[in-house]
This record gives sequence, C-alpha cells and structure tokens, in this order.
Amino acid sequence: MSKTIQQLFDLHGKTALVTGGSRGLGLQMAHALGEAGARILLSSRKASDLEEAAAELKAAGIDAQWIAADCAKESEIQRLADETLQRLGQVDILVNNAGAAWGAPAEDHPIEAWDKVMNLNIRGYFLLSQAIAKKSMIPRKSGRILNVASIAGLGGNPSGMNTIAYNTSKGAVINFTRALAAEWGKYSINVNAICPGFFPSKMTAGTLEAMGVEKLKAHAPLLRLGDDEDLKGLCVLYASNAGKHITGQWMAVDGGVSCVSGG
Repeated sequence: MSKTIQQLFDLHGKTALVTGGSRGLGLQMAHALGEAGARILLSSRKASDLEEAAAELKAAGIDAQWIAADCAKESEIQRLADETLQRLGQVDILVNNAGAAWGAPAEDHPIEAWDKVMNLNIRGYFLLSQAIAKKSMIPRKSGRILNVASIAGLGGNPSGMNTIAYNTSKGAVINFTRALAAEWGKYSINVNAICPGFFPSKMTAGTLEAMGVEKLKAHAPLLRLGDDEDLKGLCVLYASNAGKHITGQWMAVDGGVSCVSGG
C-alpha cells in the first residue's frame, strides 16, 4: 500500500547533522527536521551559541546535541564527521549550511577573503559530504544531502552589492549539487539545494541596512522577506520520503525575486 502524506513526511528514526545550525537558517531547518521526528546534531564554531540553540530545540521537544567545529578546516571536518557518527550511529540527513560572506569591489577583493569564503562555502561542503557519505550513507545505500546555496548563486547583484566571492561560491554549490546527485544516485543518495533569498539574519544584517528592508521587499513579487518558517517545508520535503524521487535540483525560496531578475 502507498504511504499517506503524513507517513511520507515523517522523520522519526532518522538522524540529521546541520552545520551552521546555531542560528538563522540553519536553526530554522533544524527545527523543521526535529519537528518531523529526526534526532538533531548541530554544529558551528562557537560552543556557547550551540548550547543555546540546542536548549531551544530541546524546549520544543526535539532530541538535540551539538559539536563545535570549524567547517573551513579539513581536520575539523573529519573530527566532526567521526564524532557525529560516534554519537548518532549513522547520519541519514546532512544539511550543509555553514557559510561566510565578504563585501568588497571585485577589483579590490582581498585574496585571503576570497579563500576564506571558498573554503567554507564550497570546499567545506564537499569535504563533509565526502566524509559522511563514505562512512555512513554509501555503505547503507541511503541518504539525503541538502546544500544551502543562495539566489546570489543564480547571477549578479543589484548595484551597490559587491559580494563576488559569495556569489561565485553559491553558484558552485548549485553545480556541485547537480554533479554529486548524478554520481551518487547509484547509492540512493539524494542531493538537492535550497536557494534562499533575503532572510533577516546576522549574515544579512549589513546588506539589509545598506539596501533598506522596504526597498528589498518591494523587489519581491510577494512584497516580503523570508521569515522563520519559510524554509521548513522544502527542507523536510528534500529530507523525507516525500522527496525520494527528487535529486540534483535547486529551488529558490525568495518571494519571487529570482523570477523577476531572471535568475
């Protein structure tokens, strides 16, 4: 018999590792996966932020743990993968969300800043996906990988926004998602990307201030920014059996900005 819609979206018995999970979009997705029944392990660089985020999840009735790690460093990524598997036994869902941005005109962009953005935003995604897949997903021939890209990866920016390294890295995430999905489909590993638009967060605070919240809202057909619920549905779709025949895809969650800008 076919499953009901409730059964298809149910994540009870599943485990999820969410990087950049101590706040913002990562924490929102951790809530979504936990509310659907998954056990959660959060990671970011700062233990104090993770402790607070895990407490928030636990208060909502979600089984949550955390490990502090810097996903820009290969040794830290390998440690994160090993410790996560020791604690959870296996990883069913990997959410690659840890990220960094840097604002500077292309002609003056520091190479050190370029490398910092690339190391975290795309190299880190690859290394953690590789580690988790080799140790957990490929042997079991099962897994879901969600890569957080951005509508910034679909094209250029409005005048005044100088984030070429960030845009480049997020464009790379989209094609990394496609290439990995094509290669790992034989292992029944689904790989998909989410491309958020403007959501209020610590990372976007400077952009929101510089561009103006009302101006950014006006550029979206839905006339709004993203909120603390808007990634939940797509996240659980990608992570659950409801999305078992979806792989190598990206979807913008941006209030329609990308359909106007031609992304």
